[in-house]
Amino acid sequence: MVAGGFDWQDDRPPATPWPETVVYELHVGGFTARHPDVPPALRGTYAGLAHPAAVEHLVGLGVTAVELLPVQHFVSEQHLLRRGARNWWGYNTLGFFAPHAGYSSSGSRGQQVQEFKSLVRTLHAAGIEVLLDVVYNHTGEGDRSGPTLCLRGLDAAGSYRLHPSDRSRYEDVTGTGSTVDLRSPAVLRLVLDSLRYWVSEMHVDGFRFDLAPALLRGDRGVDPRSAFLQAVQQDPVLAEVKLIAEPWDIGEGGYSLGRFPSPWAEWNDRYRDTVRDAWRGHGDGVRELASRLSGSSDLLGAPGRRPWASINLVTAHDGFTLHDLTAYDVKHNEANGEQGRDGEDHNRSWNCGAEGETSDPEVLALRRRQARNLLATLLLSAGVPMLSMGDEVRRTQSGNNNAYCQDGELSWQPWELSLDAQQMHAFTSRLVHLRRAHPVLRQPHFFTGEPGPDGVRDVTWFGASGRELTDAQWHDAHQATLGMLLDGQSIRARGARGEPIVDESFLLVVHLGATRTAFHLPGPPWAASYAVVLDTAEEPATGASAAGCDGTRTLEADALLEVGARSVVLLRVARP
Repeated sequence: MVAGGFDWQDDRPPATPWPETVVYELHVGGFTARHPDVPPALRGTYAGLAHPAAVEHLVGLGVTAVELLPVQHFVSEQHLLRRGARNWWGYNTLGFFAPHAGYSSSGSRGQQVQEFKSLVRTLHAAGIEVLLDVVYNHTGEGDRSGPTLCLRGLDAAGSYRLHPSDRSRYEDVTGTGSTVDLRSPAVLRLVLDSLRYWVSEMHVDGFRFDLAPALLRGDRGVDPRSAFLQAVQQDPVLAEVKLIAEPWDIGEGGYSLGRFPSPWAEWNDRYRDTVRDAWRGHGDGVRELASRLSGSSDLLGAPGRRPWASINLVTAHDGFTLHDLTAYDVKHNEANGEQGRDGEDHNRSWNCGAEGETSDPEVLALRRRQARNLLATLLLSAGVPMLSMGDEVRRTQSGNNNAYCQDGELSWQPWELSLDAQQMHAFTSRLVHLRRAHPVLRQPHFFTGEPGPDGVRDVTWFGASGRELTDAQWHDAHQATLGMLLDGQSIRARGARGEPIVDESFLLVVHLGATRTAFHLPGPPWAASYAVVLDTAEEPATGASAAGCDGTRTLEADALLEVGARSVVLLRVARP
């Protein structure tokens, strides 16, 4: 038992609505590990993340929530300890109720609880929600050969799933050797008590559930009516927080994207794969890309669900960073000591013409543009965008796509930034703030395609000709140009006082082709003229802080817009 007495002062959760949410996934230890403005004794700790210099970065970027890689107390696997390494990510939980002591600057005998609470209070005061990446699907005990540390010592058979044909072995759908069994009332109560503790006592605002289908498994696979889902839905404490599922485990039938009920959101790997393939030139036309841009209603459009059910991501802690996605064709995981056997082999990446570091100016320029393309796609799509720590400053892991055991500069956030990194940060911040300023870029409902009061549909799709896409074009695998016109007068949302929201209209032009093209800008009834707001083909001038435009470049309707190879252009629409 830890003594209470923490002064929460006037702490209130920001309670940011889902459509306005922008998530930033970060590692508590790695974010401030080398921050020059954070005192050395605080770097890599809860207090370091709460330091004004760290908070300033998040506020300036414009994100509304941080998703913390596991901070429930965890241990390292035996095979890592034997070779002098340790688990860096933290997906090896030991204590469901305890903040990880290794992230405390003030002590490990209860001080970590106070320090974590202070972090939450500080982030709330800055308008930032705190989401926890939680691991309830397994513990740090591993398989039957692992150490006895927690549940095994209390009731192994009642805590872990046993193999149906050989009850001397654990059933493993997590890849760790064991699976916690939420069919057990005692285990289910333990998990629910833990979740309520982090909300009620620690004031966190939501959870991302690692390998969530493992928590839903009954006697015959993943059960959409599982006791866990029902208990969470009915709990008055948990019903008020954000709930995010990683909708897959490695067991049979474990891939469950789209199967979680409202109000759950889900990591959308189909979004990730579609966007990566499109920009590396391996897409199949524009049909699936259009679905991902418009909120993935084909995957997550069940009754009661909204576009925010899709957590859109291009990168995460697991896999290549944004920089490495444009710089490596294959993984380079030699530093992990596993002879390159670990990590994903199919990364959907493209090195832009050279593997790894290069001085070729054309390759470097293409990589910068590809990074801008990926970020622009992410932040201008319907759904909830999730940025991964360091992507805004072109953080690299030197091609390592599984840095789970890398506690060092390979995994740490860089703070001494090159000009390229500074410009990427400014570009990312500009996109985030543009999204936050315009409700039409963060639709609260799925598009219907039906005309509004002025006869214009909420979304209209165009080809480079300026005409609406035909059925043949939708199914053309070589179609490389897509125009998405969002009608700001058709937003089905209400302001704080119930008044209907009306926003500006925008035309998003995505060109995946390797050569320039001309896009015929649609005329009435859609537009009378256009102003270019953002163009990823434009490199920032020397000394400039961001790529893009200021909206002063205008074109009349029916004019030809020159679109650069592999680029995104966003235009503000002036209606007739």
